[in-house]
Amino acid sequence: MKQFKRLTTPYMLWAAAMIVVPLIMIVLYTFTEEGNSVLTFSFTLDNFTRFAEGTYVNVILKSFRLGLLTTGLCLLLGYPMAFFISRFSEKTQALLILLVTIPEWINMLLRTYAWMNLLSDNGIINQLLGLLGIDPVTMMYTDFSVVVGLVCNFMPFMIIPIHTSLSKMDKSLIEAAYDLGANKIQTFRKVIWKLSIPGVLNGIMMVFLLSVSTFVIPKLLGGGQYMLIGNLIETQFISVGDWNFGSAISMILAVIILVFMRLMKKMDPQED
Repeated sequence: MKQFKRLTTPYMLWAAAMIVVPLIMIVLYTFTEEGNSVLTFSFTLDNFTRFAEGTYVNVILKSFRLGLLTTGLCLLLGYPMAFFISRFSEKTQALLILLVTIPEWINMLLRTYAWMNLLSDNGIINQLLGLLGIDPVTMMYTDFSVVVGLVCNFMPFMIIPIHTSLSKMDKSLIEAAYDLGANKIQTFRKVIWKLSIPGVLNGIMMVFLLSVSTFVIPKLLGGGQYMLIGNLIETQFISVGDWNFGSAISMILAVIILVFMRLMKKMDPQED
């Protein structure tokens, strides 16, 4: 046990320096007035009351709307893909999962620039439409372009958890359902779907949290004026320099995320 503690000491020190201390600083800045340092702490709730303004509420509502839309599309497209992969042998599954994760090896910024090249007014897609005699379609700087970027970037985070649940499923339960007279739809609804719920919930949590808090994709595909909560936090810290208000927004987002995660855990049938 003593040797184990020695091995974990460097990690604990690193976690304290890189995780715990920044979180404490964010909490202190949240309840500090602008212009005051954390050493001369002055308690205030003005940063939270300021967030209640209509403009900022609309930002978080739009962020959650796009986050839910992205999560729903990832589930709708990712579940059939994960189910399809789970039907193959273990070696083929490993290869297919590798193909799913390969895009994640490329920097998100480069992937987003690639989508900008595809969706721009003079991009590849509009050039192909022009060859078919179809007028160019404006896709950039819209909800469509942002959702496309979010779905394509975060799809693996939905596929992999669902595939894990499906691949670990006891296949004898499916055979038993068929033996008892269930058809394919009934077997999927009462056996396969229910056993894959833990993976579905994990995928929903990861995709939703990533899509709500990201700021690179909305900034590039949505244009400089496209403001989601991640962009709002970035603006307050980098452009405006209002660390107090930025910390308050981060705290509000963290609380919302924790509540969401708790609700999703309660929906897990395997949760004790």
